[in-house]
Amino acid sequence: MLEVDKIVAVRGERVVFGPLSFRLAAGGALVLVGPNGSGKSTLLRILAGLGRIEAGMVAWGGADAMADRAGHGTRVAYLGHLDAVKPGLTATENLGANAALGLAAVGLGHLAHQPVRFFSAGQKRRLALARLAILNAPLWLLDEPTLGLDAASVARFGVMLAGHRAAGGLVIAATHLPLPLHDVAELRLA
Repeated sequence: MLEVDKIVAVRGERVVFGPLSFRLAAGGALVLVGPNGSGKSTLLRILAGLGRIEAGMVAWGGADAMADRAGHGTRVAYLGHLDAVKPGLTATENLGANAALGLAAVGLGHLAHQPVRFFSAGQKRRLALARLAILNAPLWLLDEPTLGLDAASVARFGVMLAGHRAAGGLVIAATHLPLPLHDVAELRLA
C-alpha cells in the first residue's frame, strides 16, 4: 500500500536522512526510533504531504502519492507534537461529527460538554487521539502519540491501534517509548 523509495530530506544545508526506503502493507505498523534531531518528525511530515523531499518517491498503491497532495491528505490522519485542540470549545465541539464515538474510544465521554481549557495535558492528548477514531483515514502518522498519557490511556490507545490495523489500516509512529503495538517493524534513524 505505502512504498517509500530512496527519499532524501534536506533542511537548510544539512541532509536529515536518506536515501531511505521501506514498504508497508495493509495492517502494517512501523515504529520510527532514533535520537532527537534524527528526522523522525520530518519523515512523518513528508509522509503526510506537509514536507518536501529532495529525491525519491512516496507511493500509495503504486502511484506517486505527492502528485495529488489533496487526495493523499484524505488518506492520512496526522498527529503531531501539538494536540491541535481549541481550548475555548468543548470536547464535542472540537471533534464535530461523530464526537460521541471518538470520545468513547478514548474514555472522555463524561467530559463531552466540558471546555477543553479545563482539561489536563493527558486529557488534551486523548482528545487529539479521539480524532483518529472518527476519521476514515487508512494511514495514521503519529508523532509521540502517548506523550502525557497514563497507563490506562495507553492501553485504550492500544485497542484503537489494533482495531485500525485489523481493518487494514497502516500505522507509522515516532516514539522514544514502547507503544502498545504487536508485530511491528522498526526503522532506526541515526
